[in-house]
Amino acid sequence: MTAPALAPFPTELRVGVPEWLRAAQLAAPTQLHGRAERFALVTDLATRNVEEGTGGPFAALVVDEESGDVLSIGTNLVLHSNVSSMHAEVVTIGLAHARVGTWNLGRDVGRRRTLVVNAQPCVMCLGALLWSGVSAVEFAADCATVERITGFDEGPVPSDWQEQLRARGIDVHQEHGVGAEHALHRFRELVESGVTARYNGDGA
Repeated sequence: MTAPALAPFPTELRVGVPEWLRAAQLAAPTQLHGRAERFALVTDLATRNVEEGTGGPFAALVVDEESGDVLSIGTNLVLHSNVSSMHAEVVTIGLAHARVGTWNLGRDVGRRRTLVVNAQPCVMCLGALLWSGVSAVEFAADCATVERITGFDEGPVPSDWQEQLRARGIDVHQEHGVGAEHALHRFRELVESGVTARYNGDGA
């Protein structure tokens, strides 16, 4: 059987956010100073993302630590975009870059911006945040917990990843309070409902 002919080489890569996320961006608070509010927002977005069928149960935001201004919010858009690298951290960091108009979010020039995500970054997203210019990352569920609950593969994350980030001037905080409990509860609910099977089954 003859293989189907390939389409011409694409000349651009453009990923837009789905309509529901655009509406969520407009409705999101413009400032967030507390961790509880930050984790509540990313957990709700992660849940909505799965319900809408646009990606896996992951969401993130970037916030300016001094002002509390929310620079961007985003979700995993692998299913929406058919691009395997469109994890929540990559999407959200990219949207923050677009908003401030530079590839450096400020760590090298004294601006402290924090990436907040409902689960520990996978091996790919660690690289993305490393060179993004963020000064800190806050997360709820760790990789081992995500893999155990969902069956997802988070990749060969180094055991000393937190020390590696801190050595490069990036603070790391794992949330253990209500925000983390809510995130883990939603992971379990999503797995039990079976909706994560489609995301995982698509090889993302």
